[in-house]
Amino acid sequence: MSRMMVQAAVTMNQLQKQLDSVGHNIANSDTAGYKSRETEFSSLLFQQINNLTHEENATGRLTPDGLRVGAGARVSSTNNNLSAGAMKTTDRALDVALTNKSHMFQVQVDRGAGAETLYTRDGSFYLQRTPDENTLVLATSDGHPVLGQNGPITITGDIDDITIQDNGAVYVRRGEASEMVGQLNVVEVIRPHVLTGEGNNFFRISDEDALGYNLNEIVQQVNPDEQILKSGVLEQSNVDLSKEMTDMITAQRSYQFNARTITMGEQMLGLINQLR
Repeated sequence: MSRMMVQAAVTMNQLQKQLDSVGHNIANSDTAGYKSRETEFSSLLFQQINNLTHEENATGRLTPDGLRVGAGARVSSTNNNLSAGAMKTTDRALDVALTNKSHMFQVQVDRGAGAETLYTRDGSFYLQRTPDENTLVLATSDGHPVLGQNGPITITGDIDDITIQDNGAVYVRRGEASEMVGQLNVVEVIRPHVLTGEGNNFFRISDEDALGYNLNEIVQQVNPDEQILKSGVLEQSNVDLSKEMTDMITAQRSYQFNARTITMGEQMLGLINQLR
């Protein structure tokens, strides 16, 4: 009886993690470039003891064939679903969408002790002034610089217009003159399972997950002459709301079932104590 209650309690804790993941997906259903997360379950500390079929192996056996002893279920992994989202036309010059689902933008995030490179599919960019009032930098909505082939893409002086070409080249116009000021450093993710969700729509490569791989085995540079994106377009979230609602209802019912198991177990233990 106590084993059954322990299994239910352990499973409830893991089901709460699934509900948290589903809630996070639903909350970001309108976030540009967001990639949904999917949880997978596995049995926790189970033992299969139905493999002693020969008489000589069954000698001294105290349990019947086909008995499976376990301690509930756990979330074995939370995977990133990197499938492409729908494209939405915005006609905004600094909105760009990657056409290959394996491609990602690189963003520089200041960690205090140094800068770290993170990855994102969100192509909603802005121009932000640096402490030097005469310089602009291409950045995310949170103000993190977007990396080009030679580092952050900076623009000196006033400009009349800015465009991003299909190959990621960034051009500015001053009067009648056009100048290329940088090119987006887009990478292809070769091993997406190594990426870890960082929050704020970013992914990072953690040392633990990347153990045994070189960086160029995880992400590789994209040919700068390739047509890799569409300008004036944003990739929407790939969250399937109908699936998320179904998963939420299923998880809630499983949670209620396990909670009911604990309640019934306590009632049965109470009856046993009364019989004494």
